[in-house]
Order: sequence, then C-alpha cells, then structure tokens
Amino acid sequence: MTMDNGGKIVARLPSRIAGPRKLTTNSEVATMTYLKTFTSIPVPKILDWSDDDSNPIGAEYIIMENVAGVRLHERWTSMNTPEHMQCTKALSLLVKKMVQIDFPAYGSLYFTDAIEPGLRVEFAEGYCVGPHCGSQYWNCDPGEKDLYGDRNTNHGPWKTLPSYCTGLVQTGCARLPKMESEEQSPYRGSVNEHLRLLRISEAVIEELAKSPLVQRAAAPILFHNDFHKRNVFVSDEDPTVVTAIIDWQATSIEPAFIFANEHPDFAELPDDVSFLGDGKEETKEEIKLKEDASICAQTFEVCIRGYAPKLWAARALDATLFRPFRYCHTSWRDGAAAVQQELIEVSQQWTKLGLPGPCPYQPTEEELTGHKKQYQDFEDAHKMRLAVMRTLDVSSDGWVQTDRWEEVAPAHQRMYEMWLDSVKESLASGEDELTLDQAKEMWPFDGVEDVNPPMYAEVPANHFSSKAPSSSEPVGENIV
Repeated sequence: MTMDNGGKIVARLPSRIAGPRKLTTNSEVATMTYLKTFTSIPVPKILDWSDDDSNPIGAEYIIMENVAGVRLHERWTSMNTPEHMQCTKALSLLVKKMVQIDFPAYGSLYFTDAIEPGLRVEFAEGYCVGPHCGSQYWNCDPGEKDLYGDRNTNHGPWKTLPSYCTGLVQTGCARLPKMESEEQSPYRGSVNEHLRLLRISEAVIEELAKSPLVQRAAAPILFHNDFHKRNVFVSDEDPTVVTAIIDWQATSIEPAFIFANEHPDFAELPDDVSFLGDGKEETKEEIKLKEDASICAQTFEVCIRGYAPKLWAARALDATLFRPFRYCHTSWRDGAAAVQQELIEVSQQWTKLGLPGPCPYQPTEEELTGHKKQYQDFEDAHKMRLAVMRTLDVSSDGWVQTDRWEEVAPAHQRMYEMWLDSVKESLASGEDELTLDQAKEMWPFDGVEDVNPPMYAEVPANHFSSKAPSSSEPVGENIV
C-alpha cells in the first residue's frame, strides 16, 4: 500500500487455507521478531499486527515496512556466474544463522502468552515452542475440502523424536478421505491401502528413530518454509547483497533430517527433464545455464558443510534413512506408490544402512510385482510435473509472475491438450491402460479448459492451482 506521504507498507491477511486461526499469525510474527532481535537475518520490520479476528478490521493481519531492493527472482537471469556464486554464499550464511539456534522441542515458535501452559515448551524469555502451525497438520490445504474440519488432534509440540513420529502417523491417518474417488490417479491407492502402509510406516520409523545415526541427525532446527528466489530481496545496485527474507508463514522447527534434502531454487542441480520427450538439442545458452546452476549447487553444499554442522550431519547421511518420515503425514497427497517405494528401499538396504536386526517390513514377491507398475505411473506423473514446471517456468505450487500470465496461460493450455492427445492416441492403439479421466486427474495444475464439461474451477489470473501442493512450497503471497 502507498501512503499519503509516499511511503509504502505491506499488509498480510491470512486466508482460511493458510493454517489454524490465531496460531498462523502469532507464529509468523514471533518467528520474525525473534530473528530480528537475536540474529542478523534481514527480515521486514513489523509495524502492527493482530492474531484476533474479532478486531475492528474483522481479520487477522500483519503490517510491515516495505523492504528495500528487488526480488532475486527478477534479477537472477541478468546476473553473471560470479554474482550467482556470491549471492548463493550470502544466502547460505543466512541458513547457518537460521539453523544454529537450539530448540527444546519440535513444533512452531510463538509468543509465550499465545499458547496454553499444557501446549507449550518454554524457550527464550517471552517465547515458546507450541503446536506445529503447518496447514498439513490442520487439514486446510487447498483442494482438500473433504478433509476440512480438522479430524487431527496431534499437532505437537513434541519433546522427543518418538512423539514427533507418532504425530506424523496420526496426521497421515487423519488426512485420509471418507470416500474413494473413481477418477483418482492410478498410483494413488485405496484408503485401506494407505491405512495398511501407515501401520507399516509406524513400525519402521519407530525402529529408525532408535538408531544413533538418525538421532544424531534429528536436532530440532528452524528452517524457512519457502526459501526460494521469490522470497529473497537483494540490492538493486548489487544483487549479491541480500536486503530481506520475506514470507515466514508456517516456518517450523523440525528434525534436521526433514530439511536434509532441501535445495533452494538458487542452488538446485540442473536436470534433463523435458516435456513429453521433445527431443530438442541443448543450445549453448542452456549448457551455460546448467554449468552455472552446478556451480551454485556446489557453493551451497560447501557452505552448509562448513557452516551448518547440524544440517550437514543429516545431509551427509544416506537419504534412504529419512524418506519414510517424509511421507507419513502426506501419504494421501503423494500416493500409496510413493510411500511403499520408500518402505521397500529402506527394507532392502536395512543392513547396508547400518541398522540392527531385521526391518519390520519385509515385502512379498507379490507386493513387489504389483508395486512395480504403480510406481512407474507415479514416476511418469512426477516427471511430467517437473517438465511442465521447467517449460513454463512456474513453481511447484503454480506460482507465476503476474506480468508473464498472458504468455504462460495459453502455453499451459497447449501443453495440456498435447498431453490429452497423446493419451487418446495410446488408448486408440491399445498401448495404454490409462483412462482419459485419470489422465486429466494426473495433470499437475488446474486453470485449463476442456472440450468436455469443465472438471476444474476457475482460478485467479496469476496462479495455476496445484492439485498436490508441495509441503516445501506453500501458497505464495500474491495468490488471491
């Protein structure tokens, strides 16, 4: 907002899907206030806030000063390789300051007076660790209307790793729908299949949590929930200088291994995903971009290794150890195939990973055979999602810059039509068992039109709604 005196401020008002009432706002303000007071991480200055929607405005709100600089997302393509490397190093040092804080429990950070005594763990003076305010623990994510109403009661805080694990499994069970859908993706699995896999997951992660390897990588650390270029502001004169990190909504305190594989988009390794295998040769510019991305990824890795020992302790271990933890509370969103694949891998590598005794899960030959096709469908859908994201240059939750919408929206529609045409051809030739309805359901984003009666609701004209929002990329600040 531009004020009468020419000054600018930013006002944030949470929607229903942002997270639990009061807790979401209080935690965001407490996190930013703590970081601004006790660290040198640049965060916006808060001018006023309220976590009580009975105030005269009728909504919770946070009013902040407008930060200096420009989004890194807008400057990145015009920066050279040395600037990319220096900027990545600067952001890595901010990660160091973020994760070096010691916490007594897992959950979210709050002002002490916001949380009842029985639901808080005292931290610093005036602050406490309370319930996890991430929307996945409160059944209020977009596209999950059948879950609204919060059937989950285990939101934390969790003082121990075993109690944290129990919270994951109970959340996964609470997020299963009451009714099956005939149009769901083939790799989704039935509700009963998810219940079976969650029971197995509970037994497996209970044993994993006893391992000294996992315990050493389970320190409670705080990490930004959406640490990507769109939430980083840099100096307009010198883009290697970070002026602010914004959008601390749903920032949580988790075991370090939960963040072990976090790769911010400024430090992502390049991939070779292309849409429907277009077969195009890489240009010199594309090769240069991959080399640049590789340098940034290496810079981030070296900095984390040298400056963030708690996070590096987790990153240095085989990721197979930790994947079963990541899928427990989001099994329905990610699909039965994803959950079972991680259970199979940890079972097959149990001894190699240095774990004692037998794995609680021993899949049968019949299970392995049935899973193979289901997992192939899952991988195909995942590759398609990545290809759409890369081709359109949108994030995993469908975020796109407003000034690019007129360009991206028709391109998105064309890609969707290409996908349906390819499925129709496969069906006509008898090569594919995928139905047209299932193919539509597999498409990662809404906002497309079909010659058949519309399947999807209309969406705001600067955002493709994601059907399976990533937990690491929540709804952005520009989405209505």
